[in-house]
Amino acid sequence: MMKSCDQIIIAGSGGQGALKIGQMIAQAGLDEGKEATWLPSYGAEMRGGTANCSVIISDHEIPYPMISKPDCCVIMNLPSMLKFEDRISPGGTMIVNSSLIPQSPRRTDLRVFYVPADAAVETEHVSVGANMVMLGAWAAVYGKLGFQTLLDVIAHSFTGKKAAYAEVNQRLFRKGMEYIAK
Repeated sequence: MMKSCDQIIIAGSGGQGALKIGQMIAQAGLDEGKEATWLPSYGAEMRGGTANCSVIISDHEIPYPMISKPDCCVIMNLPSMLKFEDRISPGGTMIVNSSLIPQSPRRTDLRVFYVPADAAVETEHVSVGANMVMLGAWAAVYGKLGFQTLLDVIAHSFTGKKAAYAEVNQRLFRKGMEYIAK
């Protein structure tokens, strides 16, 4: 059962797909009849610079889209972990891309899940998609939005010339879920 409001920050460097994860979570929330906000933030450098977004999913109207103490952070790189670790609510959750983050968080009051997202992408013989692995891990940890809803959002995100990428991204999503199930 989803509490009345879930607050999530997804962070990484530009080009890692952190903003895309947030868009997909927000869209899945809307598809399931929830209220949702998605607020991106990125450096002027774009690819290679910092990028993060705030997502709120709620059963009720969301009066304010800013997040000061997220319930969960999905962290794609070390600078993002260092920036957002202290902002997570006590007892909150951090999902870490362990392929790129060689250290553990300093805080001991968090639930931390380590997901080798970039290594999972290599098994599919593609060069991108770690964000889909992290999305699958988030879905498995939280389980508050339907897996099929998220798979449908992935399918609808890749259209036209990119439609061929939908299937591999759905497989990467499932790999992320499997890492958490282990």
